[in-house]
Amino acid sequence: MDYLTHDKLVIVGAAGMIGSNMAQTAIMMGLTPNLCLYDPFAPALEGVAEELHHCGFEGMNITFTSDIKEALTGAKYIVNSGGAARKAGMTREDLLKGNAQIAEQFGKDVKQYCPDVNHIVVIFNPADITGLIILLYSGLKPGQVTTLAALDSTRLRSELAKYFHIPDDEVKNTRTYGGHGEQMAVFSSTATVAGVPLNDIIGTERFPVEAWEQLRTRVVQGGKNIIDLRGRSSFQSPAYVSIEMIAAAMGGKPFRWPAGTYVNNDRFQHIMMAMETVISKDGVKIVPVKGTPEEEAELEASYKHLCALRDEVIAMGVMPPIDKWSTINPNL
Repeated sequence: MDYLTHDKLVIVGAAGMIGSNMAQTAIMMGLTPNLCLYDPFAPALEGVAEELHHCGFEGMNITFTSDIKEALTGAKYIVNSGGAARKAGMTREDLLKGNAQIAEQFGKDVKQYCPDVNHIVVIFNPADITGLIILLYSGLKPGQVTTLAALDSTRLRSELAKYFHIPDDEVKNTRTYGGHGEQMAVFSSTATVAGVPLNDIIGTERFPVEAWEQLRTRVVQGGKNIIDLRGRSSFQSPAYVSIEMIAAAMGGKPFRWPAGTYVNNDRFQHIMMAMETVISKDGVKIVPVKGTPEEEAELEASYKHLCALRDEVIAMGVMPPIDKWSTINPNL
């Protein structure tokens, strides 16, 4: 098989449902033959490794360990799903404190054991905040850490396709920006349905405003809906999309969706949030997007919500005040 790279890829949280699916997806997509699985829960981790070996994949060097030093040493690419899972009745923000502390330690581990890592994709929620914490403590450059935000955009595509009874591929350029949470900004101005701009359809007999608002709510609560249907949080979709992200960072095909990235410009300061991006071997570049006044206001509200979460983590003592960040990571 032709691989994108022979560099070491580490899946953190590999004993879980997201992590084990990420591992299998990475193998099937031909990312690298050198795959390391890490999880503190050793018995389940060994079970995942055994299952992957039982698949009979050719050319793979699959290793597993519950030693973080062993896992990260020599790592060039990491996908981290190693936080606590979201349970029924919980919002992503409910996970904040415990996962913030996990992110802090992981960032420090990266700095100690693999400071030359090329790219990290952060999955565990609230990903905007955990990714920011990992970026701070890892000492990496902003373009080297991204977070999973694409599921909101893929859910928007899915909901529109279901509503109009058309294949998913006929709905294009669905986009949500800002936070990966209840305060996301859902853009309609970017999307087309069977070649027609979505904004030209909203408010017509074909798609009344009330129907659009109900659909938006389903998108925002897409993760909750999976929990209600399956009795557990999403694992197949975050696994697949996150591996697409790390593949783009390895030099593979362009990533098709928005990604969470560090933003510090004249409008948004010192925050990790979903933006239009290009992910490549050179890191992440932000692509400017201009929405309608209503969409821009939504994005501003989402940004303020993320700032409040960030400031809450600062108040916890997990991160220092922003003006001290550069003493930990000179790249910020």
